[in-house]
Amino acid sequence: MTLVHRVLPAKPYRTLEAYRHAGGGRGLDAARRLGPAGVLDELEASGLRGRGGAGFPTHRKWRAVVANLSPSVAATVVVNGAEGEPGTYKDRAIVAADPYQVIEGAIIAASVVGATEVVLALKAAFGPEVARMRAAVAEVAAAGWAEGLDLTVHEGPDEYLYGEETALLEALEGRPPFPRIAPPWRRGATDVYEEGAVAIDEAASGLSARIDLAGPAGRSEAPPALVNNVETMANVTHVLAEGSDRFRSLGTPGSPGTIVCTITGDVDHAGVGEVRLGTPLRAVIDAISGGPRRGRTIRAVLVGVSGRVLVGDDLDTSLDYEAMAAVGAGVGSGGYIVLDDTADAVGWAAGVSRFLAVESCGQCTGCKADGLEISMRLSRLAASQAEPNDLGVIRHRLDTVANGARCSLATQHEVVVRSLLDAFTPDFDAHLHGSDPAPVALVAELLEVDDEGGARWDERHRDKQPDWTYDAVDSGRWPAERLDEHRRPEEQA
Repeated sequence: MTLVHRVLPAKPYRTLEAYRHAGGGRGLDAARRLGPAGVLDELEASGLRGRGGAGFPTHRKWRAVVANLSPSVAATVVVNGAEGEPGTYKDRAIVAADPYQVIEGAIIAASVVGATEVVLALKAAFGPEVARMRAAVAEVAAAGWAEGLDLTVHEGPDEYLYGEETALLEALEGRPPFPRIAPPWRRGATDVYEEGAVAIDEAASGLSARIDLAGPAGRSEAPPALVNNVETMANVTHVLAEGSDRFRSLGTPGSPGTIVCTITGDVDHAGVGEVRLGTPLRAVIDAISGGPRRGRTIRAVLVGVSGRVLVGDDLDTSLDYEAMAAVGAGVGSGGYIVLDDTADAVGWAAGVSRFLAVESCGQCTGCKADGLEISMRLSRLAASQAEPNDLGVIRHRLDTVANGARCSLATQHEVVVRSLLDAFTPDFDAHLHGSDPAPVALVAELLEVDDEGGARWDERHRDKQPDWTYDAVDSGRWPAERLDEHRRPEEQA
């Protein structure tokens, strides 16, 4: 199978001039010619779906924002580059290779929703990518591509939840990345609290995040925000530049286009590459990473920490939204961690559980309390020091961890860990009866995929406490409680 180069060019574009020489700017020209309604129609015809993980139709998200515009305050376009899903590195690879297409897509989006501000949100820890994006923004502004627009690069926190789009909006407003109830099309990134806004405070909602609602009926002056991830915005540019028919020339009818995947784990070499949607997952793994290590076979594949583990014939499933859903799995954000036949499923379940329990913000009691209990008992099981009822308690807590959850983190915890339990029951039974201990796998942010095929993970996460500090001892206060002082005085009243 041959890799393709649509949003991940074979060679980086180092300057705006080089990008323009290769055809950059045609998408923006087309958007201006078509107008907002025409752009929306072209996106609908293309079938482009968001590449951040959910696969939501892009045109529907944009139309929802248009339908909820404020009569007096402009919307904001936010590019989500807060990549922290374990095993995923594709957005940073795109920014390093061609940030201009991402910015062009965001400017197109701004023209559709009437935004006056575009925020390109990355993590402060992404030093090289932040610098690359800032330099590209300066070039684009100097070239006059963004007249009337304020283009800014925001450097956010390390937390996993910063990538959740409502939590990202909280961070843009200077608060901790705690997910909101209100989606971005109902409550955006501009800090507007005017009389008549529909506001529910923490005492009523049980949440620390702001959840004022935007809407077209005069209920609120708070504008919505359009949030799409880096890869989605890059694809927007190509849809407009080349037309929906050409975009659909790759992929499947229901999942047109390409996807940029990251392959890590027990493989010949880690890698990032762009493939046609509809390619079998096993072929994707072989093309990008050279397949499993010599003499080994693939036992399982983790889709980051977002969906059920893939085993057996799952690896021959077409990598598209419909086929993956049909086997009870998902495409996710294109990050696949390969486990070979030497992997211990209990150690990996404990690693997944620890990551999600630590990264839970604590706004939802089940997510944090049950998550920490599951994590503790899985770690004990991996060490072959479990108590007889541990597996029963784990399964019971998996039934309740997502109760009342306002974001997907708790559901991910339930789905991934349960799928490992179900797929590898003998591993868990063996540890319950005193088999050799297994280390808790490091499940954390991927810091680098180098040119030699090496992958570097965030080893520091081993020391991260459930309160989001790196102190020697956890404070016992969940992040939503410990960081509550960041709220405004009037919000604490």
